[in-house]
Amino acid sequence: MPDPRGEPDEDPAGEEDAGESDERPGDVAGAGPSGERAARGAGEAAAGSRRRRGPLRNTARKARDFPKLWSRSLLIRAVSFTGVLTLIGTGLVAAFLTQQVTTGLFQEQFSRVEGEATQGLVEIRNTFASAPSGDRTETETLVTNTLDAMQGSESQERREFILVPIDPTENLYASPQHSIDPETIPDELAQTVAEGSGQYWQSVGIERDGETVPGVAFGTQLTLPPGNAYALYFIYDFSSVQESLNFVLRVLLIAGVTILVMNMAIAAWVARSVVSPISQAAEVSERIAAGQLDQRLDVRGRDEIARLGVSFNKMASNLQDQITQLANLSKMQQRFVSDVSHELRTPLTTVRMAAEVLHESRDDFDPVNQRSAELLHHQVERFQALLADLLEMSRFDAGAAELAVSEVDLKQLCSEVLLTAYPLAEQSNTQLSLVVQGEDFIADVDPRRISRILRNLVNNAIEHSESRPVDLIVASSPTAVGVAVRDHGIGMSPAEVSHVFHRFWRADPARARTTGGSGLGLSIATEDTRLHQGALDAWGQKGQGSCFRLVLPRSQEVPYRASPLALPPVYRATDRQYVSEEMIAETGEGHSHDRVTEQALDQPDQSKEDPQ
Repeated sequence: MPDPRGEPDEDPAGEEDAGESDERPGDVAGAGPSGERAARGAGEAAAGSRRRRGPLRNTARKARDFPKLWSRSLLIRAVSFTGVLTLIGTGLVAAFLTQQVTTGLFQEQFSRVEGEATQGLVEIRNTFASAPSGDRTETETLVTNTLDAMQGSESQERREFILVPIDPTENLYASPQHSIDPETIPDELAQTVAEGSGQYWQSVGIERDGETVPGVAFGTQLTLPPGNAYALYFIYDFSSVQESLNFVLRVLLIAGVTILVMNMAIAAWVARSVVSPISQAAEVSERIAAGQLDQRLDVRGRDEIARLGVSFNKMASNLQDQITQLANLSKMQQRFVSDVSHELRTPLTTVRMAAEVLHESRDDFDPVNQRSAELLHHQVERFQALLADLLEMSRFDAGAAELAVSEVDLKQLCSEVLLTAYPLAEQSNTQLSLVVQGEDFIADVDPRRISRILRNLVNNAIEHSESRPVDLIVASSPTAVGVAVRDHGIGMSPAEVSHVFHRFWRADPARARTTGGSGLGLSIATEDTRLHQGALDAWGQKGQGSCFRLVLPRSQEVPYRASPLALPPVYRATDRQYVSEEMIAETGEGHSHDRVTEQALDQPDQSKEDPQ
């Protein structure tokens, strides 16, 4: 037998309409006092509008800054997580308690009215079943008397009834003062009562003063004389249950908000007590990293945070002592190198003069002494170059290096460097070429230092090119000029690239230097580039060669945005302008470098293949 049970309905939330009035300032027209007053009024209205928009802007600004605060503040994250977890936990507990309380209140109320409704329906059904048959008037009188007697019986709960015919052709309805609309009975319950002979119930909504309150309808089928089928319903008001439930919900809401606020306050206090020492440690660490080595943490108490502070202070003291010792040692080393370099200049000058005398007279010596004179002259020159490099590095370490800036055409400077390196390239059977990408190559640089950088890069490329071409590429952008030296020799591995600018570092210590370098050339080039606020980068690949790229800003006051050259640079073999012997001949006859730059470079040799 079907049992269409349901749950009591809840009060729908009421809504209130709040009206708004928009104020619009009128247009100011005319002149005179009235116009001035209107203008002042409009100005005050605008100022008030700006003041009203002020809090909105502040709120929007705080909302935009919240992601930054979230990522930077451990306190905000701790409080937020605590609030969210507390809200979820209290919500789950409140939902569970609400469900349990609702079920308990409904079952308690339902148990009380179920027995009463069953007894009443049975009595009425038996009364009608035993009544003698009569006409319609007698039947109506019987119904009225019986239901009035039931209405007047003692009942602990508020109860109403309605009698409706099951047969649509009947029109006998009974309800006290028609307080219950037949539409209140759900169709599902009405159909169940019409098809069955038992007692059934279902939750319904009862209209009370324009509001819908929960209730329960009990129904059964009756037979009225002379045998007509009717349905009798007892309807019980469960508004008291809803009121109790609403009270419980209000209590749970207040308790939940209180617990949420208390938990967030406790979390804020605990997090602040833990985060404050960490924040202080972070601030002190930043100051120490900035060079304030005497900064220390304030240690209070004897807990874990205090032990952390003590350990941090000991670490900071040890770091300060080590850094101070290293700084003093570095100063001593710099002073030693500078003093030794200066002290060696005088005896070295004397030795060089003697070596030059012997070298000039070497043709008068026997072969053994002649070779000794040549070796002595070569090694003295190398020693003098090493001494000059050491003096230059000591000036860099002491911060005494300065720039002599002037406007320089870097394309012309590159041509001069290639002219200087041509004899060395000819000895190793290496072709030198210039690749020009762009038009304007004027920059404010120190020509002596930039020329030294380029000479060092070109000489290194010749030494490691294995008789393959060496290309010097120059390019420009609105804010920078870039120069790259590309060889196609043995190349470098990524690990070697990371060490190539270190002092005295060599990729292959067993490899003999053909150019007599000191091992400080790239270190000096790095320092010269730093003085120009530029960048010097390296690229290499085993068997594919290597490339060094120099990027210089056009002006020392305006930093460059990007390099005009890729690393390694991209160019075509037909873009090469090879250095020729005619170039050297014209230079020897006294031609200017401008003419050498424009005329002494061969046109692109399209018969040569690109070794890349």
